[in-house]
Amino acid sequence: MRRKGLAIMAAQTATRTRTDLGPATGLSCRECGTRFELGPIFACVECFGPLEVAYELPLGDPEALRARIESGPNNIWRYAPLLPVPADVADKPSLNPGFTKLVDARNLAKALGVTGKLYVKDDSGNPTHSFKDRVVAIAVEAARAFGFTTLSCSSTGNLAGAVGAAAARAGFRSCVFIPHDLEQGKVVMAGVYGGDLVGIEGNYDDVNRFCSELIGDPLGEGWGFVNVNLRPYYGEGSKTLAYEICEQLGWQLPDQLVIPIASGSQLTKIDKGLQELIKLGLVEDKPYKIFGAQAEGCSPVSTAFKAGHDVVRPQKPNTIAKSLAIGNPADGPYVLDIARRTGGFVEDVDDTQVVEAIKLLARTEGIFAETAGGVTVGVTRKLIENGQLDPSLTTVVLNTGDGLKTLEAVSGDTGQTAVIRPSLDAFRAAGLA
Repeated sequence: MRRKGLAIMAAQTATRTRTDLGPATGLSCRECGTRFELGPIFACVECFGPLEVAYELPLGDPEALRARIESGPNNIWRYAPLLPVPADVADKPSLNPGFTKLVDARNLAKALGVTGKLYVKDDSGNPTHSFKDRVVAIAVEAARAFGFTTLSCSSTGNLAGAVGAAAARAGFRSCVFIPHDLEQGKVVMAGVYGGDLVGIEGNYDDVNRFCSELIGDPLGEGWGFVNVNLRPYYGEGSKTLAYEICEQLGWQLPDQLVIPIASGSQLTKIDKGLQELIKLGLVEDKPYKIFGAQAEGCSPVSTAFKAGHDVVRPQKPNTIAKSLAIGNPADGPYVLDIARRTGGFVEDVDDTQVVEAIKLLARTEGIFAETAGGVTVGVTRKLIENGQLDPSLTTVVLNTGDGLKTLEAVSGDTGQTAVIRPSLDAFRAAGLA
């Protein structure tokens, strides 16, 4: 029944006139290669494999393309020639995310024993303080192109806030779905934009299944689910992390990247972005390694990697890193392929290590990361200790969100050093002088 529904959507898409999404020429199945016209479909009707955007990229003159990018706005729209968006995208109402800081993390490097260059790509500087603003911005353009009136998503928290904010700015109605027990900071941030915020009893995988059912029901007509029926376009937003990192490194590839894994889409799209930069001649082709980071309480990809498996077996999440708590990650098998192809690794850390890493990053670089950032920094430390990550090379670690969203993780033993009377004698007595 679901395959039939997808076939109907594909047929309807084929009858549309050419959709203006810039250099995007269609959709291609990642498994069997079947091509489809641009439309709100996400799975191949031939093999049920995932679809991704195919392009006609501006090959032939890398210097001109580099100059065009560098003269663009200081957000993701500087890369519009490489994204599924119309040429005039920068003129439309948007949160204009991207071009966040690449922090030269010298203090963290010293603490971890890194002798090469260590950078933190800090995406907490985006409008709703997570990398999700990037992917949603691309999905909004697809929603406009396909005539949707409501933006929706299944979310572990950050995406709900990003959709709510982007919808408010772009003039869409929003209705987003989250697990009922998310961190309060993420709940408030997702609800403040005025859209509908619906808690679902269960974990993220339960929420995602519900959204998949809603898409096939008349109740969902006119709805663009950014990470379901708009997923091929949404995922492309993560490529901009690869573009920015390389541009900020002086148009060079890093030697190693450590990337958190939830669905796995971010990691796979960063790799796609790096490959595109090589193909376009914007960076010199050289080997790089990609490492994936998971929380031990939801580590289906790292478990499969360490066991040498090609199939990722679902797990029931049980971790404080709720933004990564996807027990059945859609892109898990592709993450395994990339880690193995590049000579990387997929590792996990427990909740105690996550909290320690959050504090380490804060105390060395002044960056307060949410739990996903704690996972990434904690895994980086573990990879170095185990000899899997070379500390002499140039390494980029991703922080994808702001710690103010996950205060519960560190609030138990973090707070006032002392409470004293307003006098110098009291200050001296407290031993703080």
